Amino acid sequence: MEMKVLKSENKLCTCCMEEHEVKTVLVKEQATYKNRKINYEASYMYCDTADELYMDEHQMQDNDLKMKNSYRRAEGLLTSEDICNIRGKYGITQSDLCILLGWGGKTITRYESHQVQDKAHDTILKKLDRDPEWFLSLLKDSKDNLTAEAYQKYLNAATLLYESDQDLYLRKAIEASYVRFQGNTLFQGNTDLSLDKVVDVIRYYASSFKISNLFKVKLMKLMWYADALSYKQRGFAITGLVYKAFPMGAVPVAHNFIIDLKDVPCEEVDLGETYAYHFSLSGESEFPALSEDDKRILDIVIEKLGGMSKDEIVAFMHREQAYIETAPRDVILFKYADNLQI
Repeated sequence: MEMKVLKSENKLCTCCMEEHEVKTVLVKEQATYKNRKINYEASYMYCDTADELYMDEHQMQDNDLKMKNSYRRAEGLLTSEDICNIRGKYGITQSDLCILLGWGGKTITRYESHQVQDKAHDTILKKLDRDPEWFLSLLKDSKDNLTAEAYQKYLNAATLLYESDQDLYLRKAIEASYVRFQGNTLFQGNTDLSLDKVVDVIRYYASSFKISNLFKVKLMKLMWYADALSYKQRGFAITGLVYKAFPMGAVPVAHNFIIDLKDVPCEEVDLGETYAYHFSLSGESEFPALSEDDKRILDIVIEKLGGMSKDEIVAFMHREQAYIETAPRDVILFKYADNLQI
């Protein structure tokens, strides 16, 4: 039998009832749990005198948990350690988490010690792990059943998690606004939405010394031209954005959310009675989401339009067939890219 020795110590061996060096070892085991064969490593004591393996009470409990966690991994369920970690990120006790979820008071204790959760409870725990906003809503509903100290502690922890995940929520909001356009190739330029590419296109433009005064209106036009030119040359757009015909030209759907995405170099400029959004990126930068061919297309747009003022690029856009043929605030179809002015 193959064994991995973890440690050796002199003590009373409860196998042979004599005092001698007793080894703690790991042994590869196979068991069947809920009709599924499971492989795991079990911990034993080993008596050289009797050449036998045996377990103390702690090892029996630990081996049972190891076997069940191996089953959980095989079934795609959270392990007991995963559940502990979820609690840890919110700093919440087992009993208080049960209060939030409306479960029996010992449910989480059992899941962390010996009982395998069902798929319904597993789904809820996974959602809790990735969605601090939902935790906050559950916390609010359970406020009267928690101590004031505990409530404030959990509120602070979840708020910090929510703020750190703000970009994730922003992306979800943008993606949700694009669901209705899925499958319409003329709306998205034969490309699925890629917010990583959107961010890198903005950063690429913001890093170019050939683009003067890159404010939001101008940026939106440059983005449309890049996607339209890509569609004209390659049959697909770069970003998957959907553009509408606004009074000052093409503007992507969810444009206000897009400029707030993480890593977008946007600065709010106070103009007195209003604000403007300026984009600038200095120093060496990488654009991992963009291919060399993507950059080639962006460089063409920069060369042709980068030096234009806001008014000039708006006027240039107004002469595009794509803009002329599209009703105000309607989606600009990519079929017009064939007649692009650049």
